[in-house]
Amino acid sequence: MAGQRETEGQPGRDSLGTGTVKRVTLRDVAKAAGVSHQTVSRAINGKGEIDPETQRRVLDVARRLRYRPSRFARGLVRPEVVTVGLIVPDVVNPFFPEFMAGVFAAADQRGWQVLVASTENTPPRELALLRSLGGQVDALVSYLSHADAQLEPYVGSVPLVIVDRGMDSSTYALVEVDTEAGIRAGMRHLIDQGHRRIGMIDCESLCDPLVRGRVFAEVAEEHALPIDDHWRIVGEQTLDGGAAAFEALHAAHPDLTAVFAFNDIVAIGALQAARRLGIRVPDDCALVGYDGLGVTDLLDPPLTTLYLDKRRLGEMAVHQVDRLLSGELPPPAVLTPRLNVRGTT
Repeated sequence: MAGQRETEGQPGRDSLGTGTVKRVTLRDVAKAAGVSHQTVSRAINGKGEIDPETQRRVLDVARRLRYRPSRFARGLVRPEVVTVGLIVPDVVNPFFPEFMAGVFAAADQRGWQVLVASTENTPPRELALLRSLGGQVDALVSYLSHADAQLEPYVGSVPLVIVDRGMDSSTYALVEVDTEAGIRAGMRHLIDQGHRRIGMIDCESLCDPLVRGRVFAEVAEEHALPIDDHWRIVGEQTLDGGAAAFEALHAAHPDLTAVFAFNDIVAIGALQAARRLGIRVPDDCALVGYDGLGVTDLLDPPLTTLYLDKRRLGEMAVHQVDRLLSGELPPPAVLTPRLNVRGTT
């Protein structure tokens, strides 16, 4: 019932450690924040008609008291089981099933259950899913592109772990990928092999939208590589997008000798385009991908790539949830890619 969702919270242990369960209610939050319970309800549910500073103060109090809107009335979960909501951009991209498997395994070890939803790479769906899924779970693990201030009205008091957003946060727990270290490792490998004319295939994405291009330009400048706007092409995150970007790079710079691709899917598309153009990889043009997808083992030659332990990334996210539920806001957990040199360089 709607009224029950607004007035009941998650049970928690009392501060004396007696084991007695005390349910933090919406009225407890109202009393601690010095506002009416109607104001708390509006703040928690992002209803508007509330001063932004008041909403922020109410949400801070709700988080401190570990208040949770009751999700049991929907009958979706058992009240004695911790439930984590997992929001990913795309369940078809082979990166995310491996990440999800890590979340499932770590949650299963703790006796938790997981509810999954996809934003389909659409930023407005992020906010809608945060609000709908947040009412059914104890905590959220999400790939998100919005800043904290945009998220706060939709997240409310639900503990949230944000994965690979590329922004700092003083409100939510983070799991980050050290993208800069990965790009530098890939570029150093190509430079050490003697390559001077290196192109980059980049893509629009929700995570680290500016880091990749910035680091590519910095490394090129540090090593006095020739570079202009045409050495970096932004394409779609698909096989066709990678192929089209490679063809554009080669048309602009027929003498390029290496390409760094944003991810392995794009790199596979680039490899297919190179073959159509009669360009031998790696003899005529070396190729480096990013992510370390299992499918690259099937390529001929196998793809040199920056390997990310995607299952470990999921496990790290669940560990951050564990720390949030214990009342701690942990520092960011960081995963660094590992260069896996194979047949395309």
